[in-house]
Amino acid sequence: MTLTMDRLPRPVLAVHDAVRHRAALALRDRVAGDNATGRADQIWGRPGPRWFTPDDPIWRVHLDASMFLGGIRALLLQSLHPLAMAGVTDFSDYQSDVWGRLQSTSNFISQTTFGTIEDSERLLDRINTIHSHIQGVAPDGRGYAATDPHLLRWVHVAEIDGFLACFEAFGESTLTPQEADTYVAQTGVAAARLGVIDPPQSVADLRAALAAFEPELEITPAAREVLRFILWRPPMPLAARPAYLSLVAGALATLPPYALEMFGVRLPPGGRRGLRLAGNGGAGAIRWMLHDPMVRSDRRMDSRPGDTR
Repeated sequence: MTLTMDRLPRPVLAVHDAVRHRAALALRDRVAGDNATGRADQIWGRPGPRWFTPDDPIWRVHLDASMFLGGIRALLLQSLHPLAMAGVTDFSDYQSDVWGRLQSTSNFISQTTFGTIEDSERLLDRINTIHSHIQGVAPDGRGYAATDPHLLRWVHVAEIDGFLACFEAFGESTLTPQEADTYVAQTGVAAARLGVIDPPQSVADLRAALAAFEPELEITPAAREVLRFILWRPPMPLAARPAYLSLVAGALATLPPYALEMFGVRLPPGGRRGLRLAGNGGAGAIRWMLHDPMVRSDRRMDSRPGDTR
């Protein structure tokens, strides 16, 4: 007989809830920063028109625990473009300030998905201003600029492909083909305002865009360093690394074969299945934390935008 949570002895249930709440708070503070509650109030509680509603696919994907795996996958795939990676190497402090970078990315996704249009456009203007100062020369002698629509397109499609692939593999629910197309189109709203020209409007468009970039991709020392950092030097206690590595395993399981080959990752027969099983475990652990009632309330996950309850 399966023992459900409501049948556990009260002391055991209390310990379970306390452990989950501590873990959820730690996760929230890492992802959203010290002022997590204030950010949540601004994004979820501020009244005003939004680009999307809770009924839209982009809400379902971007609230799911699979986003943690999708973010790792996106970073790995993005690193294979030498010009995009040159900008990261020259202007990013991702190794010394991993959590700060994660918080910035989390804030961008949360604001443009769930926040008001006014606040989202203000954030996008700020990002565009930052991008205008990012330019340089890659190790191969080619120039790059963060405002280059071509590079912006690569960053966008690699990111959205990661989120979608990991949601399809590890998400709590599923998208119909029509919903998946809608998701891709909805992510293009913010992307277009960042300078992406004609962002993909369907999964077929997304696949075609990714295929068009394949000849430009290569494994560089900087890309290898990203993989080494993700695998061997994550900024977290040793006790937390097995759970973290389950997320990495899930991310690797969904990478396209050419990406694994470029990184030198050779899987034995059935290897992807093993990585997916680990990824499912990692996504389940994140989901368990995100379902903490108090943290759910802080994030207003159950409220309509602008609801001030």
